[in-house]
Amino acid sequence: MSFLDQDFLLTTQPARELFHNYAEKMPIIDFHCHLNPEEIYDDKKFANITSIWLNEGTYGDHYKWRLMRANGVPEELITGDGDDYDKFVAWAGTIEKSVGNPLYEWTHLELRRFFGIDDLLTVKNAPKIWEKANRLLQTDDFGARELIRNSNVKAVCTTDDPASDLHFHQLLKKDEAENGFKVLPAMRPDKAIHLENDEYGDYLKQLAQISGVAIHSFKDLVAALRQRFEFFSSMGGALSDHSLETFIFVEATDTQLDAIVAKAAQNEPLSQKEINQYVTALIENLMKLNTEFNWTMQFHINSARNLNQQMFAKIGADTGYDAMGSQPDIVVQMQKLYIKMANENAIPKSIFYSLNPNDWLSLTTMMQSFQGNGVQRLQLGAAWWFNDTAEGMTQQLTTFAEQSLLPNFVGMLTDSRSFLSYPRHEYFRRVLCEYYGQLIVKGRVPDDLAVIGKIVQDISYNNAYNYFGFFK
Repeated sequence: MSFLDQDFLLTTQPARELFHNYAEKMPIIDFHCHLNPEEIYDDKKFANITSIWLNEGTYGDHYKWRLMRANGVPEELITGDGDDYDKFVAWAGTIEKSVGNPLYEWTHLELRRFFGIDDLLTVKNAPKIWEKANRLLQTDDFGARELIRNSNVKAVCTTDDPASDLHFHQLLKKDEAENGFKVLPAMRPDKAIHLENDEYGDYLKQLAQISGVAIHSFKDLVAALRQRFEFFSSMGGALSDHSLETFIFVEATDTQLDAIVAKAAQNEPLSQKEINQYVTALIENLMKLNTEFNWTMQFHINSARNLNQQMFAKIGADTGYDAMGSQPDIVVQMQKLYIKMANENAIPKSIFYSLNPNDWLSLTTMMQSFQGNGVQRLQLGAAWWFNDTAEGMTQQLTTFAEQSLLPNFVGMLTDSRSFLSYPRHEYFRRVLCEYYGQLIVKGRVPDDLAVIGKIVQDISYNNAYNYFGFFK
């Protein structure tokens, strides 16, 4: 088997048949990503491969930035104002040393699938690849919309603050038939959750203004969020996403919550207990809203963010200074939350992602205790962030299969800021087919490709289509 040939990652004949005959051509629903809807609406074209692949200022692919720093590349050639060609050459030099890292495979897969470039990315080959890629980027096939369309994507869910007016979603909604795909908002209320930030008081004013609800109490905040759920739903929104780096379940009275909101709005110091009380109550109410509006609630938990405080102050969040979290009892705290909400009949469809794979078995067994009511409600999400390697994906698939029903899994997402990330779905599908192929050759499941192939197609696309209901 040669590098990235048609059967890479597929080591058995059943795996090869499952991928090529069942998974390969299935459409994509990208239900969690960080693409910019304005760039999609503008059908943005990129000046060169650096701007679409690496960075435009401090916006870009921090997966790549981490590796470049590990290779001793100066920040000027990562997020700084260095020359774009020099940045590309620095990335080529980094890729030469990244054998064994998934970015080695993803980088070359993207060069092949989008640009038809089979050469290895090296410092020596960089000038030739730079010239060919940049020439193609100026053609009609490399506008943002065409990149999505040509990747066989049927729906893209962006990540949107509740206070957003969703202006570009409104414009894109008019173009759905022409585009051939939907661009839908997914609510990410981070600014409402992180009341310890200095900007919290100003954020409440923004949320009040756009929702038309004056916010003087915790109940007012929930009422404002309800209005935003209504608006997002009118735009096709059906998901929320919640980043809980840590979580401690602590209950509070209405009076306590009102006092906490008042203190936070004035940037007064808060105790850790007060922060935990507020976050717990807000998540409870968001679960109620997700249940009421029949949305899916995603939890991204146990991460450690912005560890390098100097660089956070200099270039901000999401710039590659994050790590796996290590809160040992986070699933226990989630259990307390779900026990209470089960008693209040307010458990929405939920997908759990933990950056720490030690949580996966606990999460999967926990979610099985809250299934029911005739709905496939709770899922272990795809291997997330540092885990979306071939080995991490296989571990996630194995855990889901052994403790729940993997054939109901909604599958892969890009979680990316790049229009060139869609080959990650191909990569995932190859891992999925290899997983089932191994089960077949070991005699653990029937050698019936029609049956297993249907499962593979469902995980690749059909389950997401039915679970999220974007096309109803």
